[in-house]
Parts: sequence; structure tokens; C-alpha cells
Amino acid sequence: MRKTQALVRVAVALMNDPYGKHWGYDLMRESGVRSGVLYPILRRLLAENWVTDGWEDPAVISGRPPRRYYEMTELGQRDLGALLAAVRHEARFRHILPGPAR
Repeated sequence: MRKTQALVRVAVALMNDPYGKHWGYDLMRESGVRSGVLYPILRRLLAENWVTDGWEDPAVISGRPPRRYYEMTELGQRDLGALLAAVRHEARFRHILPGPAR
């Protein structure tokens, strides 16, 4: 997968909670990536088996349609973690990545 700033931003947002459920809106807000870029990235992550998806239980919500969520797989945690480690020393990504190794 091509390393882009948008992909790195989404990877950082996912890796902030690698075992949690991630909603599209929350990923947009946390990563700063707009929906027209985010959802194609999520489709590629699904195709790579780096994330799985599911739907919110309609029995626990009222007044709105169920939301789709994304969860990282073990493969995704490993590969996205490796991607973030690989780009850590690339100047074009330093402002995105958390931590002292900037």
C-alpha cells in the first residue's frame, strides 16, 4: 500500500486504540482526513485484512440508522505498526507521528 500522509494519519488514529471499535466520523475527526479520502483508505485496509467491519446493534440505538464500525485485526496491528515504524524517520511524516523520535 502506498504510504501517504492520509494513510499515516488514519494508521495513527487506529493505533491509538488498536483493540477498539472505530467509527468513521471519529476517525475523520481524530485523523483530520476528510470522508472522501478516509473511506477509500478503509476499503483498502479491509481488502488487505488489516481491519474488519461490522454494524452497530440496532437494538441498542433509537431514532437513527446503525453505524458501521471498523476493528483492527492482528495482521493490521502488526502491519500498520510496521508502517508507522518505517515512516518515523521520513521528514514528510514527522509532524504526524506522536512520540519523541521526531
